[in-house]
Amino acid sequence: MSNAILGRLDLASLSIWRAFENPTSSELIGAGAAMLVIVGGLAAVILLTWFRLWKPLWRDWLTSVDHKRIGIMYCALALIMLARGVIEGALMRTQQAFGLHGGFLAPDHFSELFSTHGTIMIFFVAMPFIAGVINYVMPLQIGARDMAFPVMNQISLGLTATGAALVMISLVLGEFSTGGWANYPPYTGADFQPGPGPDYWIWAIVLAGIGTTLSGINFVVTIYKERAPGMDFLRMPIFCWTVICTSIIMIFALPPLTVAALMLAADRYLDFHFFTNDLGGNMMNYVNLFWLFGHPEVYLLVIPCYGIFSEVISTFSGKRIYGYMSMVYATMSIAVLSFCVWLHHFFTMGQSASINVAFGIASMAIAVPTGIKVYNWMATLFRGRVRMTVPMIYATGFFYLFVVGGLTGVMLANPVISFQVHNTLFLVAHFHNVIIPGVLFGLLAGYHYWFPKAFGFRLHEGWGRAAALLWIAGFSFTFLPLYWLGLQGMPRRSVTFSDPAFQPMMWLALFGAALIVSALGCIAVQLWVSIRKRDQLAVPLGDPWNGRSLEWSIPAPPPAYNFAVLPQVSVRDDFAEAKADGRAYAAPGQYEDIEMPDNTAIGMIVCVCSTLLGLALVFWIWWLAILSFAVMILALIGRTFRVNARHVIPAAEIAAEHRAWLARIEAAPAVDRLEETHERNLGRAVLERPGRLEAAQ
Repeated sequence: MSNAILGRLDLASLSIWRAFENPTSSELIGAGAAMLVIVGGLAAVILLTWFRLWKPLWRDWLTSVDHKRIGIMYCALALIMLARGVIEGALMRTQQAFGLHGGFLAPDHFSELFSTHGTIMIFFVAMPFIAGVINYVMPLQIGARDMAFPVMNQISLGLTATGAALVMISLVLGEFSTGGWANYPPYTGADFQPGPGPDYWIWAIVLAGIGTTLSGINFVVTIYKERAPGMDFLRMPIFCWTVICTSIIMIFALPPLTVAALMLAADRYLDFHFFTNDLGGNMMNYVNLFWLFGHPEVYLLVIPCYGIFSEVISTFSGKRIYGYMSMVYATMSIAVLSFCVWLHHFFTMGQSASINVAFGIASMAIAVPTGIKVYNWMATLFRGRVRMTVPMIYATGFFYLFVVGGLTGVMLANPVISFQVHNTLFLVAHFHNVIIPGVLFGLLAGYHYWFPKAFGFRLHEGWGRAAALLWIAGFSFTFLPLYWLGLQGMPRRSVTFSDPAFQPMMWLALFGAALIVSALGCIAVQLWVSIRKRDQLAVPLGDPWNGRSLEWSIPAPPPAYNFAVLPQVSVRDDFAEAKADGRAYAAPGQYEDIEMPDNTAIGMIVCVCSTLLGLALVFWIWWLAILSFAVMILALIGRTFRVNARHVIPAAEIAAEHRAWLARIEAAPAVDRLEETHERNLGRAVLERPGRLEAAQ
């Protein structure tokens, strides 16, 4: 039942009320999670009010169009959602460890957990984290002042935050879908799930997906149009090449997902029959549309992390990346082939053997360019001056774990093997074996690597090492046993099981989950300790790792305009070459005024209105849906009438700031590679002369 004011929102929608009426262990856990969200939100409001931070938060962050601040907010959102995703994963492992005798979770609650866990980790951890790193790093690496479309960048963040907000609100109001992260119909149709769960998934994915598509357009246009003078395509860092490929996937792979979700919404809201069991519906159309997005999505996530590992391995081995051209070709090949393999996700669903063979061959072929990258990374390390910093520990874990995941992927590309292990824990192990070492380890390596550039101080090395080692060990203990369980025939998504032979491996997986939770705790402690010790860890001069690309040639944190004078690029790894021949940190002949975009509230307006719109559509509050949509559209139209939305930073101000920074560099001690984690490291590396570079090569 619904009413005109609140739609189908009533007291029973509150998870806390449901626990009061039916105090089972499952309901109490759900109510506890809801209380954490409520208390966390209230604590944030109280702290912001107590420390009078609302005004600087609004002025410097929420209304900013600076790509660096937007990138940091993306990363902060991803880390918050990572905490929830990891806790849910650990809860599922705990339930399955005790699942021989039924466990403590209701089947629907367990289904909701694996649905939210997958949705969060893919759409609201990995994708915002990647968007954040790209936002921050890519414009600096190509010598740009900002993104091509700064306001659209802010709107993209607002839409992504909306999707995350809807997923978090589902803990408090209603419940989330129980149809898995793919939200397969007909199970998620109105006949089988009439409640708000699938609607939460639909609107979170549609709104966030629009934001991601806009981000892809913004990223690729920025690289095409905003590169510094002399920054030819083949002089760009490998990370920027991975951004181009990721952007192409964002632009062309997200629309099928958005269309599929809207068609499912038409089934649920308008009684259409795209994916129903009757009246001409065909759920296989949804499956094809979803995986036409879903497998390119895997490479959307992992390709930029390949770029991060390329930067990390090159920097911490003291060498330029080996096989630059082959890395570029391999990256582009992966991006193209990623659109040719989606059917291997459903070899068992009835298509002909010849079709399965064709997609199986394509799925195996995509391993070849990935293998080229692995060999190039190893060749880069060969005879390099390798420093086992935290990013390199993540890279080491990536090497051995990701290769195992890739090899099991080649196995699953064989339709015969896929038939045997389909829908077992073998698939869960394989998927996590690719995503966690390939994506999460890459993003955490990038977080540690570029954090000093963003905030002007390094992260604590000791706590970082503990976190990295716990992530690697925790992953190994959690997911490698699942290969064995899958080969023994244990189905995935099982809340309970009846074979006692499964239990030892389930306990081993639970131990691994405890290590992963500990790793997450170490990351939180590392951040806290680093902030407390930021004076000892300060690197204001901007080059703590003896970096090779342009982002290390400016202060930390960088000014709003990034570069006092746009760099003139003459070679690949231009900053490394400038340090080698003594050109680095030369004072420019003259400074010019710089024009930058003004702050705007349009992103926050879109975020708030789209969140209300999504919530209204979930609970059928039609007046609120119409009102929020109208306000959002009017705000976007009104923004177009603001024609002079830029301000000028005077050349004198820029010159004063830049000369003061150059003076600090001149006065500061230079450190060599072995002292990078010492307090003496203020961000000025020892200049390496060409003779030393040649010896290193």
